[in-house]
Amino acid sequence: MYSPSVVSSPSSSRPATPSSSSSGSFNVQRPTNRPSSVSHVSPAEAAGIIAALKDKSVDELRKLLSDDDAYRNFLLSLEAVKTQSKVKDELRNETLQLARENLEKEPRIMELRNQCRIIRTTELAAAQEKLHELERRKEELLKLYSPLSLLHHLQDAMKKTEEESEAMLGQLLDREIDLTTFVQKYKKLGCSYHRRSLTHLAAKSSFAA
Repeated sequence: MYSPSVVSSPSSSRPATPSSSSSGSFNVQRPTNRPSSVSHVSPAEAAGIIAALKDKSVDELRKLLSDDDAYRNFLLSLEAVKTQSKVKDELRNETLQLARENLEKEPRIMELRNQCRIIRTTELAAAQEKLHELERRKEELLKLYSPLSLLHHLQDAMKKTEEESEAMLGQLLDREIDLTTFVQKYKKLGCSYHRRSLTHLAAKSSFAA
């Protein structure tokens, strides 16, 4: 932590540096609970540490090596450590503030989440209902325009035309209509019947193939 020149520098208020023969009395063991590795510091921080150490006496330096409390107090008095402590406190306070804000927003987040779930469920139910309705209409249209259904429709139309023709013939026999009117309408019904009959026959043949 200090250079030999700091210890060996003459001063009337400081004791002389112990010689090599008496170095055993100065061999104070560093406490084992302190970090053994040296942290990398910037030149400016190193200069600050040196400036803080150079004015200390040998006794003060020995105390730093042997007394944990003195070592800790000296460490905390360094500007670099103060700056790091200040930054750490600021980060901790900001983190706590963010945590408090997040906790305050939690009820609102839960409320919005529930609203989204309700909206999603409602829209999904409506969409499913509409899908079922479309599928039902699709099935009805497929049945309505299926080959078998078309044949049945043609048969019904042919039967209806035939019934209309017979009813018109009865009206003629009962003299409810004149012959000219009968011929025109009966001819029209006959053409319609034969057209449907041919269509039915062609469709039936096509489906059978």
